[in-house]
Amino acid sequence: MSKRTVKSFAITLIAACALSACGIAPIGPNYQRPALDLPTSLTSTGTAANVDWLVWWKGFNDPVLDGLLQEAAANSQDLALATARIAEARATLDQNASNFYPTVDLNASATRRRASENAASFNPGGNPYSNDRQLALSASYELDFWGKYARADEAAKARLLAQTASRGTVLTTLYANVAQSYFALRALDAQLVLAEQTQATRTENLRLQNRRFGAGVIGEMDLRQAESEAAGIQATLQQTQQARRNAESALAVLLGRKPSDIVNPVLLRGADLGTLYAAQAIPADLPSDVLARRPDVVAAEQSLIAANADIGQARAAYFPKLSLTAGLGYQSRELKDLFDPASLLWNLVGNLTQPIFRAGAIDAVVAASNARQQQALASYTQTVQNAFRDVHDALNNVAAGREITATSAQRIAALRSTLRLADLRYKNGYSSYLEVLNAQRDLAQAESGLIDIQRSQLNAVVSLYKALGGGWDASSVTAQATK
Repeated sequence: MSKRTVKSFAITLIAACALSACGIAPIGPNYQRPALDLPTSLTSTGTAANVDWLVWWKGFNDPVLDGLLQEAAANSQDLALATARIAEARATLDQNASNFYPTVDLNASATRRRASENAASFNPGGNPYSNDRQLALSASYELDFWGKYARADEAAKARLLAQTASRGTVLTTLYANVAQSYFALRALDAQLVLAEQTQATRTENLRLQNRRFGAGVIGEMDLRQAESEAAGIQATLQQTQQARRNAESALAVLLGRKPSDIVNPVLLRGADLGTLYAAQAIPADLPSDVLARRPDVVAAEQSLIAANADIGQARAAYFPKLSLTAGLGYQSRELKDLFDPASLLWNLVGNLTQPIFRAGAIDAVVAASNARQQQALASYTQTVQNAFRDVHDALNNVAAGREITATSAQRIAALRSTLRLADLRYKNGYSSYLEVLNAQRDLAQAESGLIDIQRSQLNAVVSLYKALGGGWDASSVTAQATK
């Protein structure tokens, strides 16, 4: 094979690639972000400044919580699944990129034939046996005049970025779920302490009432009421213990622990609920670029970009397809003559195909692409709507939670005074024991309610960080795009 021949072969392929690269702009609509009526600012009632959105949980100053979040991120199968999907999307992008280059194959064959001696083409007296050896390079290339492959590359890149952002959604959701499950567990710990304290009080009341009944100071009704209250708080204590065991196993699952550790969970405790509540850090300045910070919004927009590019890829089927095929090699009857200059063969074929009749197949593909683009647009719009609703609700819950907590604290102070006065009235014979029991019951319920309110407030703070994309680094999408 002469150097001149090889050079001509290579020049042909390079020229084809250059011609394709100089084609017209890709057909189909270019992406433009949908115009939505977005709020210009977000208002917060918080006071915390310089919040680190990537590690918002450190604002609670609880090393145990920090460790649980790290454990969950390391063991999460949802994160592992999302990471594998990113790798798949990257492979798809790399596969599409190969369309911009020619395919080159090396073909080697050896054939032995026997011709029919009765065939009209057979030469009488000739040898019916023949051999054929061939060694050749073949190459083919489709010129991307209409941007079909460019649009496919655009769509594949957008889907890669969508998968990267989707992993961010999994990550922010995991962080929020673990933090809220931890707060729920600490709230149940506080409820258990309250129930044990209340049980001790009720047990002591029952002991005193038994002595008074034995001395004839009170009637049987007062004694039975004391017994009822003691049994009631015992049932509450048992229910709280049950709920706490369930909360421990639920948190163990979120942490990705093995089954034996889920059945018998051992979970460290850090700051108590009151300390966590006092340490809550509500940001004073909220980022206005929610669309760029929330991974689900980013993923939805990238899916819309991909669907938009798919339209151009589908429309390219209406236009002519020009393919070039080239072959270069040697062919001979005898193996010893395979590399003889006289055995050289080559071919260059240009193929132009213009669809004329497809029974509506191309129209259907384009229509389907347009429909998928409309679906992606609706999904993106809905995701944006939900994003701002999440921010609104989280801000509302945080602000309302602080007011409800303050009101509940005032009520507890008043109920403690009521209990003190009711006990004095009962001891001095001005009221029945039922008045004391009602006061005790109201105070216990209010104190239990305050624990739930504090837990709800902590959950609202976590929801606010999640709603604003906290815990996810948006630059990860840019990093994937530049790989």
